[in-house]
Amino acid sequence: MKRILIPLPSYGFDPTEVAIPWKLFSEAGLEVVFATPKGIKASPDERMLNGDNLGILKSVLRARADAIDACIEMASSHSFCSPVIYSEVSADDFDALILPGGHDKGVKEYLESEVLQSVVVDFFASEKPVGAICHGVVLAARSIDPKSNKSVLHEYKTTALLNSQELLAYNLTRLWLDDYYLTYPEKTVEDEVTSVLSSPNNFIRGPSPLFRDSPEKLERGFFVKDRNYLSGRWPGDAYNFSFEFINMVTNATSHT
Repeated sequence: MKRILIPLPSYGFDPTEVAIPWKLFSEAGLEVVFATPKGIKASPDERMLNGDNLGILKSVLRARADAIDACIEMASSHSFCSPVIYSEVSADDFDALILPGGHDKGVKEYLESEVLQSVVVDFFASEKPVGAICHGVVLAARSIDPKSNKSVLHEYKTTALLNSQELLAYNLTRLWLDDYYLTYPEKTVEDEVTSVLSSPNNFIRGPSPLFRDSPEKLERGFFVKDRNYLSGRWPGDAYNFSFEFINMVTNATSHT
């Protein structure tokens, strides 16, 4: 059975970007192993589950019912309740890596973890499948290959949370949520990711992300695949992203 590593922050991960991949991977017969900073069960961004203070935008911004149900199911699973510690993770022990996102400030300990950045470098060096979605792409962008002193994404094509998405959510909610939708107010996800690429043309925005995808409407989801690397933009890409990653893992040559 192939093993997929999914590192998480202690609090604040996006429930859709974790629970939907977990559910689809598990149904496909893949083993999912979670990792957290201290080996303690992680908690999702509760606002994305209950819609607290999202007002009239609640139905648009919060997780959809299918993702909420998957998150509840995941929360009681053995793998989710028994995460490993960041510092004990080795790329040698896994076949693939998923980097989910989340915009709550709690994700900073995950995005800024030098331990995880080193793990990401090892996965890229071994050419094992790596998938990153939304803010998870920031973690990949910050992972510096010591051989080149450049980001592991430097020569890759990628997508991530778009400026249009991040700034729209911020501007629509800032009067009562302040900078909740800007994890780093000084720089957007798209701007930071683009800054590490060999060419700004390697950041692929894709079609306008108007609707979330589903198993019945995969075409609504968007991803960019470049060699062993797969990237997505937001929770609305989760199904198409996950099914494509399953194909990558299933067809990948084992390096373990």
